[in-house]
Amino acid sequence: MGVAYHAHARFLDRHGNKITVPAPIDPETPNVPWWYDWIAMNAVALRRAGFTAILYPPVCKTQSGHFNTGDGYGVYDQYDIGSKNQMGAVETRFGNREQLQRSIAIAHACGLEVYIDTVMHQLIGGRNGVYRYLGANGAPLIGRFPKDPRCFRGNPPRRPQDPVPAPRDDFAFGDEFVYINCDPPGYTTNGMVDFGDWLTRSLDCDGYRVDDVKGTAAVFVKEWMSAKAMAGRFCVSEYFDGNPQNLYGWAHGAMGGRSSVFDFATHFGLQRMCADPGFDMRQLDGLGYTALDPFGSVTFVENPDTDLSPGENIGSNKLLAYAFILTIEGYPFVFHKDYSTEPGCYGLKPWIDNLVWIHENLAFGNTVTRHADAQTFVHERQGHPGLLTAISKDPWHHRTITCSTGFGANVQLHDYTGRHPDIRTDGEGRATFTVPSNAFGSGQSYLCFSLTGYGAAPALQPRSTTQSFFGAQDLDLAPVLDGQSVVGRVWAARGTHIVAEFRGRLVPWPPHASITVELLEPAGAALVSVEPGPAGAAELRATVRQDGWQTFKTIGAGLPRGSGVPFELAVTYTSTQELSLA
Repeated sequence: MGVAYHAHARFLDRHGNKITVPAPIDPETPNVPWWYDWIAMNAVALRRAGFTAILYPPVCKTQSGHFNTGDGYGVYDQYDIGSKNQMGAVETRFGNREQLQRSIAIAHACGLEVYIDTVMHQLIGGRNGVYRYLGANGAPLIGRFPKDPRCFRGNPPRRPQDPVPAPRDDFAFGDEFVYINCDPPGYTTNGMVDFGDWLTRSLDCDGYRVDDVKGTAAVFVKEWMSAKAMAGRFCVSEYFDGNPQNLYGWAHGAMGGRSSVFDFATHFGLQRMCADPGFDMRQLDGLGYTALDPFGSVTFVENPDTDLSPGENIGSNKLLAYAFILTIEGYPFVFHKDYSTEPGCYGLKPWIDNLVWIHENLAFGNTVTRHADAQTFVHERQGHPGLLTAISKDPWHHRTITCSTGFGANVQLHDYTGRHPDIRTDGEGRATFTVPSNAFGSGQSYLCFSLTGYGAAPALQPRSTTQSFFGAQDLDLAPVLDGQSVVGRVWAARGTHIVAEFRGRLVPWPPHASITVELLEPAGAALVSVEPGPAGAAELRATVRQDGWQTFKTIGAGLPRGSGVPFELAVTYTSTQELSLA
């Protein structure tokens, strides 16, 4: 199923306040890149380590603008992804629209899928439930999808709360959407579906994390996941619950199998394993939601919510937890702060890289328990080539274990953690090995045996990206107007091809009106140009001659004053695999 990188985190500042990832606008970190550029600069290394996908933070402008509390969840304007001068900045905390689109294209060029964290439960930043936004070119009060109090739950003129999966867990946070009880009916549902379609086509993302579904009408969430451009793409729900049956009820009852779900049951089980010296390792047998639904379970050790929450986080022995989720079934997500060696992070990269490689090369098939006692647990993945994993919590003693395996008799096995010499199964297919002690709580007391001879690095398989630029008066890009306008830029690799489809039609077509669409290379020379004409459609094709920004420009003449011609420009291109800001 792959391994995803959760590229988001929260940190504590010197006053103990929660802030998000560093940005160059902060006086303390003037030389760090914007976060979207950080992802782009690290995408090739993540893919070479074995990661197959990246989960981006929420991309819409929040009430915090680009400031350090803007972690993405206090959304203000859905149609501002770092492109309008609102809430004190054009960019979001993570960068601007161009950087976001470039980052995704680079991730795709490295062979990584891209998931976007989406927030559909709440908004923050309006005035008593009234939200009005900038339109194209900064025009006030005309931005798409305005909201009024009847879009949110509360006392009149707000609306009654929707039937949600867990009303008791729906804690007040900003202005909370209603979808079933909205007035007029369907306004918020249709608005959010249209937004999701616009976002997906603008970015070419491959899937979504859906935030806080416990407080959101389930029928809407399922409808959103299955509508327009979202249909068929990966979805995982944040249903914050440690009961496997409740997780199953959401994923298969409410969602009908449309969405995976984060396995909080396994997270909290691993938290107990890591924190409690008296934890009985036999409790790992059949742990969590993954044991019920391995193909619908997204496993994790930590995330931005649990990490800084006492009683929810895993503060020690994290590597034992990663050894578990990266060798069992399910779709594991690795948390940035656990992985990274940068300031404020936990620096587990070398060990996690090894476990990611093991997951991607050795961990296939069903999971069976081979040995369990109070201090040790051994499980085996039965798909070829097979993987036998042993984990020990014993802080004092090495543990020698003999257990059955599915490898067969007299087969040589290699420990791919590098901690144990090769072993050979006996005449009955049993393996004998010694697990190191968990001395000093290091969390490195695990072994991973499989057949010898494996060592391939993951291949970089580039893919193209198709991102659309939509122009309209109420969006962040203007329609085609008289004169010259830059539509947008894409970051393409030399020697690759660009195919762009322009669609924009005005009925009736004014006499003597014309539109020209040009593609300019980084130095400014025109690569190709077309005139769509009254039919409103045209295609541009070009071969990229230089790495970097390729610019699309429109030239209008004789068009209606003010209104212009709304359009979509869908651009298919292949990015570079690396980004250097030097």
